[in-house]
Amino acid sequence: MGKMNHLSAGKQALFDRNTMTYFPLSSRKNKVFIESSCVDPATDSVAIPTKLQQKTALIADEMVQARNRGASVMCAFGAHTIKNGLGRLLGNLVQKGWLTHLATNGAGVIHDWEFSYLGQSSEDVRTNVQEGKFGTWEETGLYINLALAVGAYEGLGYGESIGAMIVRGGLEIPSRSELETFATSLDGSAGKRGSALDLLNLITDLDDSLFGSRLNISHPYASYSAQALAWEAQVPFTSHPMFGHDIIYTHKANRGAVIGRTAERDFLSYVQSVSNLEGGVYLSVGSAVMSPMIFEKSLSMVRNTGKHVTDCAIHVVDLQEESWDWSKGEPPVDNPAYYLRFMKTFSRMGCNASYLCSDNHAFFVSLYRELEKRS
Repeated sequence: MGKMNHLSAGKQALFDRNTMTYFPLSSRKNKVFIESSCVDPATDSVAIPTKLQQKTALIADEMVQARNRGASVMCAFGAHTIKNGLGRLLGNLVQKGWLTHLATNGAGVIHDWEFSYLGQSSEDVRTNVQEGKFGTWEETGLYINLALAVGAYEGLGYGESIGAMIVRGGLEIPSRSELETFATSLDGSAGKRGSALDLLNLITDLDDSLFGSRLNISHPYASYSAQALAWEAQVPFTSHPMFGHDIIYTHKANRGAVIGRTAERDFLSYVQSVSNLEGGVYLSVGSAVMSPMIFEKSLSMVRNTGKHVTDCAIHVVDLQEESWDWSKGEPPVDNPAYYLRFMKTFSRMGCNASYLCSDNHAFFVSLYRELEKRS
């Protein structure tokens, strides 16, 4: 008993988010406006170097062949792809059947949602941190966290939950009695009981009047959302967050169990798509950490089950200058390219991996145009 008391006394108190002040999203000054920033590949004036055009022509051919085989064509990307106005372009690639899976980090989800809801995103981090306002936006924190909790209860993943909220124009909140029934029932799965209890506790903490209601959330710019377009096409859009990295964690509606349930589903959905990559294509654009880290675990899991995945084309696109021919294998440790962590990871996967130095804007516009030629 003395030891237990000693351990309890030594526990550090947790920060209480209920003591924080949250501000209307409409009061935030933003850097990017989606109506003027949205990239239309048919009219865009970005310069396409000859080397980039040739590379994207090759990738487009591989994507056509992959789709003819019924193999996966996956695209994992960083949040700047969305901030650069490429969400609609990605969604169109999905709806046209060129991409079978989109994957991003938590920030990519947030920017995409803010564009669909407000038409604007990207705050001034330096200024807002100084004022204690960075990330403390009521609608972003409340609606995304609530959508994840509702989505978890509905059996949806992280990206699906947000895409569904955008397309549906809001959230259907179950009644208290329904959630209590599922939370205490022994008939359903433990996951269903847990998600019911999570949502029950969250709504109780937030506002009892939400039980059994429809929460209307207008998204006037939904046509710009990659998540919404993927949801409509019923193509996986998965998110692979790291806890504490995104502004939704500042909000009192955030629940770790909900993040875990939806992100786990997204990870397993991603692994399933990787299992169909034989003869397919994997694009990793502007993602130095998330994409290579989840890919290496997923590929190992797939091979662990006896699935043969070695003949797939991996194309890594980022802004760091090319300094090594990765077809020759890994560079020596005294070469700076050895410390290009994400490329080193992909080069170890036993597949054909290549690196391209390009801005994501120019890359996707060029790729889109090459695919259109092959339509």
